Amino acid sequence: MKNLQLKRGKEESLLRFHPWVFSGAIQSADEGLEDGDLVRVLNFEGRFIAVGHYQKGSIAVRVLSFRDVAIDDEFWYSRLLSALNMRIAIGLADHPDNNTYRLVHGEGDNLPGLVVDIYGQTAVMQAHSIGMHLARVSIAEQLQKVMQGRIENVYYKSETTLPFMDEMENGFLIGGDNNNTAVENGLMFYVDWLRGQKTGFFVDQRENRSLLEQFAKGRKVLNMFCYTGGFSFYAMRGGATLVHSVDSSAKAIELTNRNVQLNFPGDARHQAFCEDAFKYLEKADNQYDLIILDPPAFAKHRGALHNALKGYTRLNNKAFQIIQSGGILFTFSCSQVVSKDHFRNAVFTAAAQAGRKVRILHQLHQPADHPINIYHPEGEYLKGLVLYVE
Repeated sequence: MKNLQLKRGKEESLLRFHPWVFSGAIQSADEGLEDGDLVRVLNFEGRFIAVGHYQKGSIAVRVLSFRDVAIDDEFWYSRLLSALNMRIAIGLADHPDNNTYRLVHGEGDNLPGLVVDIYGQTAVMQAHSIGMHLARVSIAEQLQKVMQGRIENVYYKSETTLPFMDEMENGFLIGGDNNNTAVENGLMFYVDWLRGQKTGFFVDQRENRSLLEQFAKGRKVLNMFCYTGGFSFYAMRGGATLVHSVDSSAKAIELTNRNVQLNFPGDARHQAFCEDAFKYLEKADNQYDLIILDPPAFAKHRGALHNALKGYTRLNNKAFQIIQSGGILFTFSCSQVVSKDHFRNAVFTAAAQAGRKVRILHQLHQPADHPINIYHPEGEYLKGLVLYVE
């Protein structure tokens, strides 16, 4: 294992267990260090600080351990077992009405660069670093051991997260069963892990979908950026009288319709529209009294923050203009660089521009299977508000 030495004083964040080494903190490194290599991080005086995966870029090292240990099958098994035990402790793993959850959430589970989502008998694994990509086979093997019969397949899906890698192919590392129907809180849905976004479904909105169900009875619902229709079929089970799902992707609309049919075959309450969100809101009438705004990340980096906040303000303003008095608005941001205060200010500005009286009913966040490492506050990415609009 090669060594990497930090500049004087640059180890302070690591001594507070922050799991990243930024490129500007590096004094020197052994020759031949390549992307994906395991590297020992030393302070300016040569003392061991951490071990992790090296990769060229702003985040040069993603720390796997602050102890000088071998990163081998035993290491992967131990970390994966810790992740599973936490999901068992919070009642997600082995739940009779739910076989869908996130098993590994990167830094939140002390495995930076790795995501694993469970959909029934299939684990979908995604690498966000070259180091995790190179270790994928070992990780999949240890994952199968840890899960002890809970899964039969491990599907690897990293073409979109590591697009610069040559010969990157999605595919099964273990098994090959293409049965892609999963269950969340008793509702069924298809998971498109072959071509879908992320790992195929947005498991981070599970608890927020359940909350929406409680508000849906007797309401007319508009689900913007519906993707696979999760909020839509929860609203239908909650007793909504009408549900309109909107997404600019024809593939997303197809998945939404399939999922609604899977749970509510022949139910005339639901319609789906393939259209740009802003264009749809421009021409929408005032029939809706429950609206969901769950757009994709408007800001992927800090340089895009200003324009992202303008986008959130504009989007929410449109919703405030059309929602009925006494209506409920669920509004979200999944942009990591947009803080809770940033997002709230954008929504408040939109409410003021629309001249509506608005009260906060709930402040929402990512669920427990998307844990935030206390030493890595950047891991808090999902934020949302449930608003009562007069």
